[in-house]
Amino acid sequence: MSEVLEGRTAGGRGVRVRFSADGIEEITDHPSAPDLLLIPGLVDIQLNGYGGLDVNDPSRPASELADLVRALWGQGVTTVYPTIISADDATTTTLVRRAATARATDSDVAYGVPGLHLEGPYISSAEGARGAHDPAIIRDPDADEFDRWQAAAGGAIAIMTLAPERQGAIEFTRHLVQPSSGPAAARGVVPSVGHSLATAADVHAFAAAGGRLSTHLGNGLPAQIDRHENPIWPQLTEDALTAGLIADGHHLPADTFAALVRAKGATRCVLTSDAAALAGCAPGDYRTAVGGAVTVGSDGSLRLQGTPYLAGSGASLLDCLRWATGPGGLPLETAVTMATTTPADLLGLHDRGRLDVGARADLVQLTSTPDRAVGDLVTVVVNGRLIAPGNS
Repeated sequence: MSEVLEGRTAGGRGVRVRFSADGIEEITDHPSAPDLLLIPGLVDIQLNGYGGLDVNDPSRPASELADLVRALWGQGVTTVYPTIISADDATTTTLVRRAATARATDSDVAYGVPGLHLEGPYISSAEGARGAHDPAIIRDPDADEFDRWQAAAGGAIAIMTLAPERQGAIEFTRHLVQPSSGPAAARGVVPSVGHSLATAADVHAFAAAGGRLSTHLGNGLPAQIDRHENPIWPQLTEDALTAGLIADGHHLPADTFAALVRAKGATRCVLTSDAAALAGCAPGDYRTAVGGAVTVGSDGSLRLQGTPYLAGSGASLLDCLRWATGPGGLPLETAVTMATTTPADLLGLHDRGRLDVGARADLVQLTSTPDRAVGDLVTVVVNGRLIAPGNS
């Protein structure tokens, strides 16, 4: 049975969208459409948790990932790549296996989580570059270890963040991009450079070996770096790499964000939230599996308690979209593409992240202000199913 949703696209076109569980069936012009923004469901390729739900804590209930997927509907996020940070072999195995079980037993998770993102442990152990990752478990890449994780994940690991300067990293990158075989067969993994002090030669070698993404470009670095010889510039100039940018207003100042987008080109940038488990929680002091003692500030930032250091993001991707089109200065259509079509295409999801006939019916309807700012969530459609925000 088909249903209809009306509104104005990010480009301002009034449309009526007819959809069902089979996908978007028809899009027609509707000049008198209500003044509501109608965009594809958001695609978040880096998120550790939200609203107190944590994909990095093996002691949490088995339903955690399913609860997270449904909680994110209330933020307009219909596709997510849960991100597991540096951990020991046993913990990583447990976490990816739990995710695989959730994907196999819950249809909402199977649809909403096309893959997983491993952020580490093959990253820089240098202070500043490692961020909040535990230096005790950071190590050089190990293809056999990764293959065990991929088997435990049922082939679901889709993104791997690593530091190209680590011993064996370039060979490991080549290993990642090769399609696997066997019962846990998966297409090649997207290698991403992050938490790295790579030289320009390292970055270019990484891209030549199959690297395709920069994890939160401009972050995961020491506070002081050389003005010329640093990892940012070669990542900006390397066309093979798409830049992930945390648009929460804390990780990147507005001018820095704008400069990175202009230098890289908006078509090679994606918005990511890097949301941690405490994102969306009330201000106060908390203890989490990742970061330990963390303070949620009144400004929404997450910081290691008693320090100025960020402990992930306190924003959802919808919050990031609002900031990117406000202080971030991006045109609405550009920012929406960076949060939908571009990340979907990067991960091979060419039937999501777009308002096209034949695409999956993942839709978000929001209010908009007179200056076309992104307002409040009105309606969410997930794979053709109408979801009432707040009742997910």
